[in-house]
Amino acid sequence: MSYDSILYEEQDEIGILTLNMPEKRNALGIHAETEITECLQDAAKCHDTKVIILRANGPVFCAGHDRPEILNQPVSNIRKLFQTSFNLMNTIRNAPQCVIAEVHAIAMAGGCHLVAGCDLITAARDNAQFGMTGLIYSYNCTTPTVAVSRAVGQKKCMEMLMTAGLYSAEESREMGLINKVFADDQLQEKTMELAKDICKSSKYAIYMSKQNFYAQVEMTEQQAYMFAKEMMAQQGVSVNAIEGFSAFIEKRDPVWNDDTF
Repeated sequence: MSYDSILYEEQDEIGILTLNMPEKRNALGIHAETEITECLQDAAKCHDTKVIILRANGPVFCAGHDRPEILNQPVSNIRKLFQTSFNLMNTIRNAPQCVIAEVHAIAMAGGCHLVAGCDLITAARDNAQFGMTGLIYSYNCTTPTVAVSRAVGQKKCMEMLMTAGLYSAEESREMGLINKVFADDQLQEKTMELAKDICKSSKYAIYMSKQNFYAQVEMTEQQAYMFAKEMMAQQGVSVNAIEGFSAFIEKRDPVWNDDTF
């Protein structure tokens, strides 16, 4: 498929989705978010793709939502914009692939939300920055709070909201918002290495690991253990788990059957 606001390509088992509106600082709007959503939904149907890397072109990763789609708009239009945003975040969450945000520069407001909603985040040490900057405009970053508050502690999330400041890659890693910090000129190479490492497993295992994690994290501990017990039982008789255990015992490389996904 061809897109106006993004680029998409596949390299073996890895999809690369690139925000491609540098002239607008990759600002998010209904059209851009719909295209990202449709791209991810289309990629979900591909049995070969196990990881999707989300990156961006230009000097800014993503400056948040496009201001003209909010300023002087009726509440119904703004509600539609953020319903589109919700659809995108829900698609990332439910995608069978592991989605890695590869952040080379500033990700602010809705851009920080987009990044925080991904499964893993890598960042450039010198140029990447993260922030919920809505209060600069007297506009609370409510939707980014949903994803960010689930990644960092409540007090740190409140600090990000109230100061509307930008945090460096190292600060963001220390607070638990991002996973890996790499030298700027090695970001793409190292993120690709991470993606390839994940691809060593079956797509089924990647999907189940992702979905089971997000399911149990919202449960009480007792509920989570009951859920985990059932999932371990069901997954233990899956084609790929049997192949994985057999290959380990037989000291050979596994041959995954992702057609059963």
